[in-house]
Amino acid sequence: MPSAGVENTFEERYTLPVIESVDDTPDQIGAKQKRVRELCTARNAILLAHHYQRAEVQEVADVVADSLKLSQAAAKTSAEVIVFCGVHFMAETAAILLPDKTVLLPDVRAGCSLAASITAEELREWKAKIPDAVVVAYINTSAAVKAESDYCCTSANAAKVVSAIPADRPILFVPDKFLATVVARQTGRANITAYPGYCHVHKTIRPEQVVDMLEEHPDAELLLHPECGCVSSCMAKAMDGTLPADRTFFLSTEGMLRHIGESRASEFAVGTELGILHQLNTKYPEKTFYPVNPNAVCAFMKTITLDRVIRSLETLTPSVRVPEDIARKAKRAIDRMLDLA
Repeated sequence: MPSAGVENTFEERYTLPVIESVDDTPDQIGAKQKRVRELCTARNAILLAHHYQRAEVQEVADVVADSLKLSQAAAKTSAEVIVFCGVHFMAETAAILLPDKTVLLPDVRAGCSLAASITAEELREWKAKIPDAVVVAYINTSAAVKAESDYCCTSANAAKVVSAIPADRPILFVPDKFLATVVARQTGRANITAYPGYCHVHKTIRPEQVVDMLEEHPDAELLLHPECGCVSSCMAKAMDGTLPADRTFFLSTEGMLRHIGESRASEFAVGTELGILHQLNTKYPEKTFYPVNPNAVCAFMKTITLDRVIRSLETLTPSVRVPEDIARKAKRAIDRMLDLA
């Protein structure tokens, strides 16, 4: 699978926020969660939270899910206010789908290293080199990049989206090179050109960590997010038998939850951001979960605290809006993603 031929370094494009320590007692957490629910009722607001959010934020949310399910929930809500406890591109997507509603992002520092890896201008330059290609943009992109794309996708439906495109059409897949690798393998497509972007957290999940984890827990099933830096290596190892092919799965966060609920296994090695462990332990307390990388924490996701959610609901700020011309173009790609959900 060819790459876009651009430099594979994007760290200079963003600054990671410092993860704040919150030392609230259980009673204080409970009081703040109660205040959040009171404000949601008063504001006719829905609270959407990603799996990677802080545990206390997940616990108070109306919906906790991955990017695809959160987009679906936003599209269907009758609430007047949407509080998006995630990162900026997620709030942008909600604002595009529901331009007449108020979309709040409790902390403007909640960016995304993967979204920062490509700009709309860079995508236009890339498209000019392969003018007949179909552009598939991972949801972890800015609204401006989505506006330059033909389809949007999430890790949960990326293979389905790509499979819906005629086999003879070349595909430009932006911006995650690791997800592109998984999609190419799943669909059998040899005409996918991958932009070399990556998530700074998932990139740190390395093949040697996977090997060490399975040596320590030989009966565990291995669940890896398609954004992981170990994806290519682990796919090859599963094919040559170095990793157990029948116990190695490449899944979205929502796919992990679904798989665990259906699996007879009692132990799981989980390769993604640590925030998902709260949902896993809550839903499946009888099962045991081991993080492949115990340091896989997204500082962007952790900027949102209960205090910031309360302040956001009280002031109805910060709000996220997308310029009408960009929103109109981006919505086409997002609607195609939702149609293929």
